[in-house]
Amino acid sequence: MSAAEASSPGIGRPGETGRTITTDIPARLDRLPWSRWHWTIVIGLGTVWILDGLEVTVVGNIASRLAEPGSGVSITSSQITGVAAALYVAGACTGALFWGRLTDRFGRKKLFMITLAVYLAATALTAVSWEAWWFFLFRFLTGFGIGGEYAAINSAIDELIPAQYRGRVDLIINGSFWLGAVGGSLLSIVALNTDLLAKDVGWRLTFALGAVLALVILLVRRHVPESPRWLLIHGRDREAEEIVSGIEHQVEQEKGVRLPEPEGELEIHQRKSVTFLEIAHTVFARYRRRAVLGFSLFIGQAFLYNAITFGFGAILTKFFNVPSDRTGYYFAVIAVGNFCGPLLLGKLFDTVGRRVMISSTYLLSGVLLFGTAWLFDRGALSAGTLTACWCAVLFFASAGASSAYLTVSEIFPMETRAMSIAFFYALGTAAGGISGPLLFADLTGTGRVGDTVLAFSIGAALMCAAGLVAAALAVRAERRSLEDVARPLTAVASRARTATRATRGRRGQSEGPTAPPAASTP
Repeated sequence: MSAAEASSPGIGRPGETGRTITTDIPARLDRLPWSRWHWTIVIGLGTVWILDGLEVTVVGNIASRLAEPGSGVSITSSQITGVAAALYVAGACTGALFWGRLTDRFGRKKLFMITLAVYLAATALTAVSWEAWWFFLFRFLTGFGIGGEYAAINSAIDELIPAQYRGRVDLIINGSFWLGAVGGSLLSIVALNTDLLAKDVGWRLTFALGAVLALVILLVRRHVPESPRWLLIHGRDREAEEIVSGIEHQVEQEKGVRLPEPEGELEIHQRKSVTFLEIAHTVFARYRRRAVLGFSLFIGQAFLYNAITFGFGAILTKFFNVPSDRTGYYFAVIAVGNFCGPLLLGKLFDTVGRRVMISSTYLLSGVLLFGTAWLFDRGALSAGTLTACWCAVLFFASAGASSAYLTVSEIFPMETRAMSIAFFYALGTAAGGISGPLLFADLTGTGRVGDTVLAFSIGAALMCAAGLVAAALAVRAERRSLEDVARPLTAVASRARTATRATRGRRGQSEGPTAPPAASTP
């Protein structure tokens, strides 16, 4: 059965709200086999994290060269890894909250097109910086666009990907940040080579390349549809039906078989928007244990990544005398380890389960980082062995960090999804990502071993704490529909329905109520 009015046959006018409809569209999306259409979604939406990885890594690796006389900008290395890094994260936090609210109100597609355009423009303008204040301003605006991407993209991906694949796909997409990091590391090697490019040219070209890649992704995204789940709730069920029917037709043609019947329906009362008060009550009262979980996961991963990895290049140059134009090689190695974590462990989040995998990846990365800190303190590490230790730490930490985005995007109701992602990203990242770079830039910049050991230990302790919280509070969301994990606020609980084969063929015809499915507990 397609989306239809419960009170009378037919579908309402586009954009009409205030109606109660019965729909099987979420079940139809969840029962789809993996297809070329899903790859289109992954490429169109997921590739933006490659740009984010490129941005963060390039800035970290070019810091020493950008601070040298003749770079074209009067700026110090600590300003780049400290102030500029903090402003980038501050922009991302602000952008997440600003664009997150608009994503829930105006739709996923409009916002993931706008936010990418903001990123594109800000990155291009960073490339022509001539003063420190200009560089700082457009680092903030670049983060402002990326922050909106986190909310819009994760919402759209989780609402379009079938339940049985949602965990691994979300993890791999968020982990693709590190493919960008590999590219950024290798690109910085070329950009910092003064035999090839002048000091004031190479670093500019890296940002210009980011803008070009963003333009290509923007063109691909034109073919990604709006989330049918979002359309349903906002009175645009006719559009949702057309999109899902088109997807089903493509998949059936590709697979050469008829799709099985969907196995459930949902009755919802369509609304145009949800107020901030309703969102706050839902997240902090109805789902307060889940709120604690989301906050803990984001705090842990934000300190580990935003606070420590921003200074990895500085650690190599200060403690191991690695030339600034060679740090990119080392960063490329740990970036590969980061991507391999979600790639190789992602499937286990859908099979072994969320609780076991989230808690174990956080705890393992924390314990390994404590071990790395101990070895570093004893002077037992070289540049190569430190990189190997980081590679092991981040193999698990990357899967855990990616699962933080997956968690907050699936454990709260549909109407609050983008805002929930934005809120936890902003709050956790502000705590770890703004204060972290400012604090640890000083710690790793002193050149004292004890200060760097302290930086490592803080990150390790927070990851372990988050792992313990996940062991107690993580939601078993594997292979479950989003509507089962967290029932939409617009769902009519007293008249929830179960689809039957006899009625699925009668589009627009209502049926008698049955016992509602079990609601998720906060």
